[in-house]
Amino acid sequence: SNCAYQSKKGGVALVITYAIMALIAVVLLIGYTVLVRKKEPWLLLLYISVTIVNIGYFLLSVSKTVEFAIIANDISYFGSVFLSMSMLLTIIRLCGFEIKKKLVITLSVIGFAMFAIVATSGILPWYYQEVSLVFIDGATKLKKVYGVLHPTYLVYLIAYFSAMVACIIQSIRKKMIASQRHAVLLTAIVLGNIAVWFVEKFIPWDFEFLSVSYLFSEIILLGLYWMMQDYIRVDLVPPSEQKAPLLTPVDIATIPLEEKILKIISFLELGEMLATREREILELIFQNKKRKEIADELCLSENTIKTYTRTLYGKVGVSSREELYALLMK
Repeated sequence: SNCAYQSKKGGVALVITYAIMALIAVVLLIGYTVLVRKKEPWLLLLYISVTIVNIGYFLLSVSKTVEFAIIANDISYFGSVFLSMSMLLTIIRLCGFEIKKKLVITLSVIGFAMFAIVATSGILPWYYQEVSLVFIDGATKLKKVYGVLHPTYLVYLIAYFSAMVACIIQSIRKKMIASQRHAVLLTAIVLGNIAVWFVEKFIPWDFEFLSVSYLFSEIILLGLYWMMQDYIRVDLVPPSEQKAPLLTPVDIATIPLEEKILKIISFLELGEMLATREREILELIFQNKKRKEIADELCLSENTIKTYTRTLYGKVGVSSREELYALLMK
C-alpha cells in the first residue's frame, strides 16, 4: 500500500505551521522586491529559493496522493538546491570577494544536475527506491526508502557548507570582512543550518525545522547586507555630488591609506566593485611600490600585475598612476 496512517495529534497544527512559514516567506520576498530599490541579485535569489522551499513543504503537508506528494517534494528540493547556491554567493559578496561569471555558470549547471537526480523520484529507483505516504491526523509526510544516488545530495550540501566556511575563513585571514562580529554571525548562520540539517537527518521529526531555519537565515543575511553594504558595494552617492575639499599634492601623503582606497572606490560605476587582487595592488600603489616590488610581494608575475593594474585603471576611468593620484584631489 502507498499510504499509512498514524494516530498522532497535531496534524492540523503542522499544516497551519507550514502555511504560516510559506506565507512569511512570500511576504518577505514581496517586501524585499518592493521596498529595496537597489537589490543584491544573490540575496534576491535566496529569498526566492526560501519561498519555493516553504511552498513545497506546505504542499507536501496537504498532499493526498503519492504523485502529488512527489511533485511537492521536488518543489522543495528545487528551492533547496538553489538556496545553497544563493547562500554561498551572498556570503561571497558579504566577505568582499568578486563573483566570477564562470563560477555562477558552473554552480548553476551543478545545481540543475543535482535537481535532475532528485526529479527521478517516482520514475526511477535511483534517488528513492520507493515512496509512500504517512498521514498524521491530516498532515502528510513522505516515507522514503533511499536509493543509490541519495548520498549525492549529502555530498552536494557538505561541499556548499564547506565552501561557505572556507570563504569566511579566507575573508578573515585577508582582513576583508567588515568586522569580526560580522564574521562570527556569518559563521553561526552556516553552522546553524548544518546543525539543523544533521539533526533532521538522524533524529526523526514530524516537522521540517529547516523551513524555520531558512527564514531566520535570510532575515539575518539581509540585516548583515545592510550593515556591510558600504563595504561590499560602491557609495550610492555619485562622485559629482560628493563634496570634498581640494587637496594639494602635499596633502595626498597625509591621507590615511583606507581613506585613499575609499576615495578611489567612490569613482567606480554603480554596482561595480574591486576584485581582491585589484584592491591589494591599489594599496601597494599608494605605498609607492613599483610593479616589480608589487609582483614580488604578491608572488605574481609582472605581466599579471600589469593586467590587474590595467583592469583597475579601467574601472576607475584612469590610464596612469598620475591620473589615479589626481582622483584623490577631486
